Amino acid sequence: MGKTKRDEKQYWLLKTEPGEWSWDDQASNGGLSKWDGVKNHQALKHLKSARLHDLCFFYHSGTKSRRIVGVVTVVREWYDDEVDGAIDVKAVGEMRRPVDLKEMKGELKNGKEFGLFRQPRLSVVPVPVDIWEKICELGNGYEGDGVIASDGDEVDEHV
Repeated sequence: MGKTKRDEKQYWLLKTEPGEWSWDDQASNGGLSKWDGVKNHQALKHLKSARLHDLCFFYHSGTKSRRIVGVVTVVREWYDDEVDGAIDVKAVGEMRRPVDLKEMKGELKNGKEFGLFRQPRLSVVPVPVDIWEKICELGNGYEGDGVIASDGDEVDEHV
């Protein structure tokens, strides 16, 4: 039996204002949180499409810190709660070096299809795998990615 589209890992970017919910907030409580409060229909559609074990960039939005600061994984798919609905995510690890919006725009040559650039107001956007890999490269990866960072800037593959 072959892999279906549903079996393939997907990648997402979840935006949050650090004053509302920051990476430090996410990292506390064992790194587990409910991701809710999404109102835009397209962002909701994306959130409802997130599957167990998908990886998501944790992006601080706002005027002062537009940057990817960490990675979370989906630990519970879409469910209805008392208000609207949500997914549960768990912190995987902090980026070894945060990647800011300006750097991404400068480095992602094929970033035209990246929702963060096309629809910057959406709070949940899919991340194509090539863009995911490039952003991880720009940030020297993230804690928990299976790569061991040496004392220098180089990153050694974990064996």
